[in-house]
Amino acid sequence: MKAIQFSSYGGPDVLQIVDLDRPTPEAKEVLIKIEAIGVNYADTARREGQYVVPTPLPFVPGAEVAGVIEEVGEDVASVKKGDRVVTLLGSKRATGYAEHTIADERGLMPIPNNVSFEHAVALPLQGLSAYHVLKTMGQLEEGETVLVHAAAGGVGTIAVQLAKLFGAGKVIATASSAEKLNIVKELGADVLINYSEGNWHEQVLEATNGKGVDVALEMAGGRVFIDTLKCLATFGRLVIYGVASGEQSPFNPSSLMARNQSVIGFFLPQIMRKPALLQKSMQELLTYVGKGELKLQIGGVYSLEEAATVHTLMQGRKTTGKLILKP
Repeated sequence: MKAIQFSSYGGPDVLQIVDLDRPTPEAKEVLIKIEAIGVNYADTARREGQYVVPTPLPFVPGAEVAGVIEEVGEDVASVKKGDRVVTLLGSKRATGYAEHTIADERGLMPIPNNVSFEHAVALPLQGLSAYHVLKTMGQLEEGETVLVHAAAGGVGTIAVQLAKLFGAGKVIATASSAEKLNIVKELGADVLINYSEGNWHEQVLEATNGKGVDVALEMAGGRVFIDTLKCLATFGRLVIYGVASGEQSPFNPSSLMARNQSVIGFFLPQIMRKPALLQKSMQELLTYVGKGELKLQIGGVYSLEEAATVHTLMQGRKTTGKLILKP
């Protein structure tokens, strides 16, 4: 089978198309013929050797796939050959950027007939992240104000909509251009702020009459983290789910005490250790998509061979929405 692999860390050019043996499912595994592959910043971090856990070499990137079950292991009971499924890959033998992959039965989620492979694969990482940073970690309550950074990105476009579906009273969205802000406006954002302007955090405070936001989603790190803290309301929760800038942000934890504020970390693989929670949230997301209540922004669909180009576009911040590879 064809796959995209890297044997050294580096830029997009280290991604090479190779021929690998098609994996054989073990007792509780299935073989999936991949129809759509989600591309994520975690893939670029893996490629650069900067991911939060070590990346062994050689490595086939890719954590989320949607496709059709082609073979089942002898102990698989919950799914069958021909089922349409989406999953997050966790096995060391899994191959995301490829024509086929093996996957653990426990992580498989059925795709409703009214949801496409492309829309389904936009959910496991970014959809589940948006869901859990808002609901599980952010503990969003009805009527509260939410700040979503990079709101035109994969997580951001979903978070803006979910915040509304979960009952947020006001959603403040930041993005780097007028074009991107127009996208999130159409998705329901109430306040639009261009964060390329130096005073964006002052605009957030102005939009909340000085109160600040109840839940802030932060994935840049560095100066953005420090300024986001300034936007937090009393009892506010700042949820960190990435460090896209690569910059760490030292701060004084005791500064949170005066206004009962919280800084919370989120890492999706920990949710994967709770299968019941994972399945419930994914089913809820798929239902929203099937009903048309959650609109997924597909930024582009590319061939497997164009993986390096897609990584370049993503890291150049020249894209919006979800980027997808198709074998």
